[in-house]
Amino acid sequence: MKKTRIAIMYDFDKTLSPKDMQEFTFIPSLGYKSTDVFWKDVTKLAKANKMDAILAYMYMMLKKSQDNSKPIRKQDFMDLGKDIEYYPGVLTWFDRINKIGSELGLDVEHYIISSGLTEVIEGTSIAKKFKKIYACKYYYDENGVAKWPSLVVNYTTKTQYIFRINKQILDENEDRALNEYTKEQDRPIPFKRMIYVGDGLTDVPCMKLVKENGGKSIVVYNAKKRATKDLAKSLIEQNRANYMSSSDYSAHKEMEKLVEKILVSMKAEVELEKVEGIK
Repeated sequence: MKKTRIAIMYDFDKTLSPKDMQEFTFIPSLGYKSTDVFWKDVTKLAKANKMDAILAYMYMMLKKSQDNSKPIRKQDFMDLGKDIEYYPGVLTWFDRINKIGSELGLDVEHYIISSGLTEVIEGTSIAKKFKKIYACKYYYDENGVAKWPSLVVNYTTKTQYIFRINKQILDENEDRALNEYTKEQDRPIPFKRMIYVGDGLTDVPCMKLVKENGGKSIVVYNAKKRATKDLAKSLIEQNRANYMSSSDYSAHKEMEKLVEKILVSMKAEVELEKVEGIK
């Protein structure tokens, strides 16, 4: 029997990992004693030039690397992925959730939708757990050196990738098929079979899109940082997300129990639709 497909979509920085991916080794390698100084430089650049904040950080990474005579190659970015740290339980999370889904007759697929860097995420130990990674990318010259942003994923453009997953038009360059009308019941992964996991304000458009179309949105918070929990509470109170959870992905913890309940609910909904004769 064909299993019902479920998509779980994740932000990356501060959702699966406790810090922005650039902060682990890249920013310190540029000579910054504090990562906060780098981000202040990015903010200053963006405000002074009315730049998109994501384009500003991508430009600053290239500029600072050039200033330090350290041209960045794709492999350099991928090597950075090896230094990424994760919240507890992340390394085993995907296999555990897949097992729970399989026992329910569900085929769970995992996706990344991030304003971080594709190349860094591809270098992580969990990269192969995702069916597709949507994140920022660079254009590389004939020597493999990063020269210019080729793809920018900011907090509003993130939503287009939910539609790509919804319709299973995963190629970033395929726009015509994406924009063609498709009845909701004919889409491979309906919104009501989606779960979005994020950590804050930049995830609000995605969380609301999924939530308002029948899916479930979860805002995670770092239990060691009170401000992140307060933010999560506010997003729930403002009806921007369905649920909140500590960012501990370990077995039998709050996050796993919550996602398991959501999957059980989705399975029950599938069975009820069969009874009602809805295809």
